[in-house]
Amino acid sequence: MEQKGTPKRPLIFYYIVGLLIILLLNAILVPTMFKPETVGYNVFLDDLKNGKVQQVEVQDTQIGVLSKDSQGKDRIYITGNMNDPDLVNKLDEAGVEFGKVIPKQNSPLLSFILSWVFPLLLMVAVGQLLMRQMQKRMGGDALSFGQSKAKIYVKAQTGTTFADVAGQEEAKDALSEIVDFLHNPARYKKIGAVLPKGALLVGPPGTGKTLLAKAVAGEAEVPFFSVSGSEFVEMFVGRGAARVRELFKQAQEKAPCIVFIDEIDTIGKKRDGAGVGGNDEREQTLNQLLTEMDGFDGSKGVVILAATNRPETLDKALLRPGRFDRRIPVELPDLAGREAILRVHARNVKMDQNIDYTAIARATSGASGAELANMVNEAALRAVRAGRDTVIQADLEESVEVVLAGYQRKNAVISQKEKQIVAYHEVGHALVAALQTNSAPVHKITIVPRTSGALGYTMQVSEQENVLMSKEEIFNKIATLTGGRAAEELVFGTFTSGASNDIEQATRLARSMVTRLGMSKNFDMTALETVGNEYLGGDASLACSQQTAADIDREVVELIKHAHEKAIGILKDKMDKLHELAAFLLEKETITGEEFMQMLNR
Repeated sequence: MEQKGTPKRPLIFYYIVGLLIILLLNAILVPTMFKPETVGYNVFLDDLKNGKVQQVEVQDTQIGVLSKDSQGKDRIYITGNMNDPDLVNKLDEAGVEFGKVIPKQNSPLLSFILSWVFPLLLMVAVGQLLMRQMQKRMGGDALSFGQSKAKIYVKAQTGTTFADVAGQEEAKDALSEIVDFLHNPARYKKIGAVLPKGALLVGPPGTGKTLLAKAVAGEAEVPFFSVSGSEFVEMFVGRGAARVRELFKQAQEKAPCIVFIDEIDTIGKKRDGAGVGGNDEREQTLNQLLTEMDGFDGSKGVVILAATNRPETLDKALLRPGRFDRRIPVELPDLAGREAILRVHARNVKMDQNIDYTAIARATSGASGAELANMVNEAALRAVRAGRDTVIQADLEESVEVVLAGYQRKNAVISQKEKQIVAYHEVGHALVAALQTNSAPVHKITIVPRTSGALGYTMQVSEQENVLMSKEEIFNKIATLTGGRAAEELVFGTFTSGASNDIEQATRLARSMVTRLGMSKNFDMTALETVGNEYLGGDASLACSQQTAADIDREVVELIKHAHEKAIGILKDKMDKLHELAAFLLEKETITGEEFMQMLNR
């Protein structure tokens, strides 16, 4: 027979027992500690005779005395009242004062509460308040240790379907199989096929990874659990693992369903041996996630989707078959995708019937879905400011520039001399671009300052989406970037700081030609540079010796120098057009690509 152990008492029980013991000791000991000393009447008379008594308090049954002891210190004691008829005369003769001597005696319990219990309770209350504030900042209450923070959308409450997702047709095709499995699991079970337990959505920020996950749940009409990876990692070790267990427990209870973990790289980073503090907590959370993904039955219809823009940092164990089997790229949209995204976001906005979405899509190469949505919203806001009830083409074109370069600085104070320099600078870019082959046409030239810091810019828009770039195209682009500085040198005999951004872009392109694209005359097809975090701008690091790095620098300088010389040569042959176009731009401040080409070809 199994022997049952003594049930464990709650901690509050021991607090109460300890408090009762302290109160009992206080009731017994404290009264004796604070009670005044009692002496005989003859001691009182001796002190009175020796002039030690300073003050007395005469009561019906006792006399309180304040006197000096042998060391000259104050002494309070009590003696009995013997109804001595000569006492008053003796006190007067000794010059003793009559007053309050006997201290007021509070209840021992009240004294203890005021001196000990109240300060203790105050400290506990302040401590609890501070702890709760700290726990809220760290993401929750310690009492809800394993409580999952996932937001749950039941059935079709996500309000999103594949019709709301544009520009990601390949990703939708890959995810539609998951939807079909959740609708018709018997088809797959009949043949013995097992759906992948997890799919990893990988791509740059703003491309629609979260939107795709919600669309899968909306199409399948199943519960959707949405949680961020950062919500699993806390200061208290073990809390993240407990939340993972709770999340998968809830998911299995509501199967079939979809669990979406956004920014999974927060908890899914590669493990190392430095298990200290938050790092140790993150690794425990990752281990628990791996265990749960191995433990649950995928045939019940629980699908795990996750999103990240840092796939290279994920632990290999997380990506092996049986966990996140599928990796679904969610890349920046192409020309057709951008046009489709613009049309989707324009459905809820009153748009003019003559809007040319294709032209806007061409002008926004490299824009993400989130940026395109922002452009449509900016266009709507501009229409409202202008007092119109519909969005027109000009609103969309201006919104593109707002997102890319910022708002116009209408009150910017720029001298006429600086305006002239900026005008020649921008026309220099445009002329070099237009007079080269394999270069995108000029779409717009402006010298209106923007909040991004640009005093002007030249916009080029390619007529088609270019996936590949030849060596000549890249070199011509570098020459175009140097065209602004070249125009300043030819016209003013000096140059300004206005070309700083052009120099950065030209240097980056030239370095890529040498180190990564195999377009170097000295290094042939050798990879001299590696790029990490490709979806977050890319962190380049050289993989070569110091001598080779110096050779790379020399070749980069030579490339840019040749491109600069080419730009100067082009502008020297068209100085008349340079002056004419710069004067026209100074007058109008903004000219279109059509106006530019008409003047150039006259």
